[in-house]
Amino acid sequence: MGGLEVRELECFLVLAEELHFGRTGERLYLSQSRVSQLLRALESRIGARLVERTSRRVRLTPLGEQFLARARPAYEELRAAVADTTAAARGVRGLLRLGFQGSANDQLMAAIARFGERWPGCTTEVVEIPLADPFGPLYRQEVDAAVVLLPVDEPDLVLGPIFSRQQQTLAVSVRHPFASRASVVAEDLADCALIGIKEPAPAYWREFQAPAHTPAGAPVPPGPLVSTLQEGLTLAAAGRGAMLLCQPTAEHHRRAALAYLPVTGLPESSLGLVWRREHETPAIRAFAEALGEIAARADRAHRAVPRRLVEPAPA
Repeated sequence: MGGLEVRELECFLVLAEELHFGRTGERLYLSQSRVSQLLRALESRIGARLVERTSRRVRLTPLGEQFLARARPAYEELRAAVADTTAAARGVRGLLRLGFQGSANDQLMAAIARFGERWPGCTTEVVEIPLADPFGPLYRQEVDAAVVLLPVDEPDLVLGPIFSRQQQTLAVSVRHPFASRASVVAEDLADCALIGIKEPAPAYWREFQAPAHTPAGAPVPPGPLVSTLQEGLTLAAAGRGAMLLCQPTAEHHRRAALAYLPVTGLPESSLGLVWRREHETPAIRAFAEALGEIAARADRAHRAVPRRLVEPAPA
């Protein structure tokens, strides 16, 4: 293949899905500059541009579209061959214990189904983990991998596929002054007590889920602290405070006593699969691959309405 590097091809295929250098780097655990280098190397090898990059968008050239149509099936077949042979050599079997926070959303369940079809010799066990202890079950070896709310900044944890990037949702009592609104903005949080999360969750993680200040710096009144999601929803329904949720959790835990309002102006809420670096197994890697495929498919569906990247052109 003229010295073609598989990493160059992987980079192009992921970029063709994301149309975003930052998200491509996240999925491949690369910097944006490295993504640009790999793409330039592939384009130099081929002798033509595959991707158009401007200050406002990224899109495939006509030649890039043609290359994608032929390269993706070939790559998927090659990857399947490697995965099947690896499984035969190492064995993806036994029990894989998966933790989740809030709700086991559709993408997670679809990944479990795909993993089960691909590796029937490995059984999955799904366990809810405490809201206030996102990483403890991993350290106590109660689960092998866990789907948790981001961010994750633990040096000995591996962050795998990131998915379900969505606008945050504010749960308030139907008696709350905000309840009649269609949405709220981040600065409105200065006018309501925000339910927080207890330790042992790390401080940086608790701050993201219940910020102490609005983006403009206004203080957010602290509400009660909770250990579980159900405690938080119950207190919100009782009017003791408002609670920020990721959208899948909000959709799964609908209550007549609560109103759910999208919040603009806050960073998106995201979920990620994490596991301990020292306890990584073929089964964990295989599940991460299945979840990554499902997440990429969901992202493509979410972006089905024509939309182009807005980001600075890579150097």
